[in-house]
Amino acid sequence: MTTQRRELYHSSNGDRWLLARDAETGEVFVQHEANPASGGHSTIIGIGAFLNQQGRGPQHQALLHLIGSLVGGPMYD
Repeated sequence: MTTQRRELYHSSNGDRWLLARDAETGEVFVQHEANPASGGHSTIIGIGAFLNQQGRGPQHQALLHLIGSLVGGPMYD
């Protein structure tokens, strides 16, 4: 699987959240990379599941900010 990735958030403990897209299928998802002390595991989370997680952490706010930046042009009714 070839993915295009953009970092959303990097926590102070070394965890990273990336917005990712499978270049072949077009599927978009969030990839969480745990810090090395936590095992360094990578987890793929669907966008809906990620945004529905309890607790709106800074990683959630970063994704919402990115989404909001996509509609920065003129408003339409």
